[in-house]
Amino acid sequence: MTNALLPEGFRDRLPPYADAAARLEAAVLGAAYAHGYERADPALAEFEAGLAGRLKSARAQDSVRFVDPVSQATLAVRPDITAQIGRIAATRMGHHPRPVRLSYAGPILKLRASQLSPERELRQIGCELIGLDTVAAAVEVTQVAVEALAAAGVTGVSIDFTLPDLVDILAAGPFPVAADKIDLLRDRLDAKDAGGVTAIAPAYLPLIEAAGPFEAAHQRLCAFDAGGALTSRLDALWKIAESLKGRVALTLDPTERHGFEYQSWLGFSIFADAVRGEIGRGGSYTIVHENGAEEAAMGFSLFADGIVAAGIGGIARRRLFVPLGSDAALAARMRTDGWVTVAALEAGDTPEAQLCTHILSHGVARPLSA
Repeated sequence: MTNALLPEGFRDRLPPYADAAARLEAAVLGAAYAHGYERADPALAEFEAGLAGRLKSARAQDSVRFVDPVSQATLAVRPDITAQIGRIAATRMGHHPRPVRLSYAGPILKLRASQLSPERELRQIGCELIGLDTVAAAVEVTQVAVEALAAAGVTGVSIDFTLPDLVDILAAGPFPVAADKIDLLRDRLDAKDAGGVTAIAPAYLPLIEAAGPFEAAHQRLCAFDAGGALTSRLDALWKIAESLKGRVALTLDPTERHGFEYQSWLGFSIFADAVRGEIGRGGSYTIVHENGAEEAAMGFSLFADGIVAAGIGGIARRRLFVPLGSDAALAARMRTDGWVTVAALEAGDTPEAQLCTHILSHGVARPLSA
């Protein structure tokens, strides 16, 4: 029998994890809404050609494609929602005064997954600010991310900043690098491969050491930037970090590139205690309008599954068993007081069978253990 099996990388989300995921989503979106980020809900699938044009780097190859029996066109299931928000901002909301603040939550589907992260169907939650990528925009986006995670009960948050266009700036200015070597140099820096960097451009070696706790790493990067090519970026980073100081742990890895291929001047990864790997990622990027014009944007995405899997967002069950013949009005009042009531529907029903922690007895909620 294979009727109960699911394809590799897919899974059912059962209680209480599905409930925890819903609470996490509601808390994050509620915090975002309080800052003016209204929810958009993009379609699950789009025409493959249009979606691929908005997905940068390898993400365009990460889409599950199929032929639509109605249009006979190739469609793609989204592997990322950020690009769809960009499409909405550029088309359906192209007339809207800037900046546009949008939030979202929903499933994404990847064509393949890694051995370390075998999941292919994931939940993504996020916010995008379309029309600006200034320091003020970056401060707002990172603060909304931190507040949203706090509202969801996520603790021990840390943010690791990076400068995705760092090599491009340096290669075009104080430390020239042959065009056909730039991609390889980025990869070697990202891998912290000192030997590989030395073989391509030894002047870039100090960048490997310019990583770690934010203030020390920022100071090392400032010392490296003797020519001033990075001054505006480093000043901006400092202002963003100052706005978060004391609220989260901050680190800096200026050459981190994996996952930031489509970001422009700023990228950041979000981590939390007890959660394996990143719980989110964000930064600055551009969206493309139908006339080819590019527009600045800033945002972040959270990966809900990892957060919930770590037990964050869950709450202890508080279920009240309501025996047959109980007063319905009393049960309603108990729900108003925050109880989850589970009514007996037949004589043989028991609180244990319904996973209840309490029983309604003589008008009072009594713990089962008592």
